[in-house]
Amino acid sequence: MVSTRPVDWTNAQWKGSVMQWRFSEEQHAYREALRGWLGDVAGSDRVRGWLGVDGEATDPGPFERRLVEDGMGGVGVPEELGGQGGGLVELAIAAEELARVAAPSSAWLATALAAPALESRPDLAKAAVEGGHAALAVAAESLPDRPPAVAVEGGRISGTVPRVLGADRAGLLVVPAGGADGLRLYAVDPRSPGVSIAPRRLLDRSRSVADVGLDGVTGEVLDADAAAVLARLADVAGVLVAADALGAMERMLELAVEYSGQRHQFGVPIGSFQAVKHAAATILVDVEAGRSGVYYAAASVAGGDPQRALHAAAVKAQVTTAAGRAADSALTMHGAIGYTWEHDLHLLFKRARLDEQLFGSAGAWNERIADGLALV
Repeated sequence: MVSTRPVDWTNAQWKGSVMQWRFSEEQHAYREALRGWLGDVAGSDRVRGWLGVDGEATDPGPFERRLVEDGMGGVGVPEELGGQGGGLVELAIAAEELARVAAPSSAWLATALAAPALESRPDLAKAAVEGGHAALAVAAESLPDRPPAVAVEGGRISGTVPRVLGADRAGLLVVPAGGADGLRLYAVDPRSPGVSIAPRRLLDRSRSVADVGLDGVTGEVLDADAAAVLARLADVAGVLVAADALGAMERMLELAVEYSGQRHQFGVPIGSFQAVKHAAATILVDVEAGRSGVYYAAASVAGGDPQRALHAAAVKAQVTTAAGRAADSALTMHGAIGYTWEHDLHLLFKRARLDEQLFGSAGAWNERIADGLALV
């Protein structure tokens, strides 16, 4: 259920005309711990191995297992659902940090989105969070509260859902389906007769999708208001994808600034050129504005603010678009080396580009904002 308590804005502060976000001590400590842990276990060579960048088969399993075993995978998920507690702000921190190192995160994000739909079945939620993984059966390019036409007739679910995030990794599917009783949510075992999972390969190898086919499948009806749950999950998805784009954008800036001090033209570092300085400064402005917006929206959605849907839509549209621009700028600043498979920039470039389309394009989220504003 969506909380109706007012948002606690104690972590928000104004600096000039810009709203900035300040973490609590616990949130700051978690961010530092997670960044340090990722530094130890998710170095560039290991990430490339998991993603199959250097010719090996893609295998995110070792990272997914380590994430769970070391207690990092359940932060932000309520304890009653098998997590370590916390909320959407902590999930956004995790999304940002995972993106910075281009870590495999489809199973983590898919489970974070599916878990709230399993409140009536904490045993299923716990199994998913503890490594079984779950996936919400909506197309990866659509808003989660606009599910495809999957029908229920005589207790049997049939239909096809293309490009479901993390479906290839999931031990449980949460399927929105319409029938005589209206839209309901169903828990479906992907190993059940009639279920087919067809993985698709993305250019961004740090995430994965699969087409889900359902042919007369039986599932357990979840005790939840499907429309309300999907509306909340749309807001959560908007915030977390924006946080992911923020992490990728910040890391691309770091790489570009570092390289601009190493690459020389006309006998001087290219970082001394005014055009390069301006490009880096533009990305930095987008990073700082994006961070304040993402965590403002996370607190808004978590607290049940009346404007939460608009806040989530704004950061999804604006931060992912900014990350796309940053990807182009960072590539230009790197020159020819930025195009090579051997340089890590392409991992972040592809991640930012997918974030622009994941769970809806900027245009779709801007339409959501327009629909929610009383302009006429």
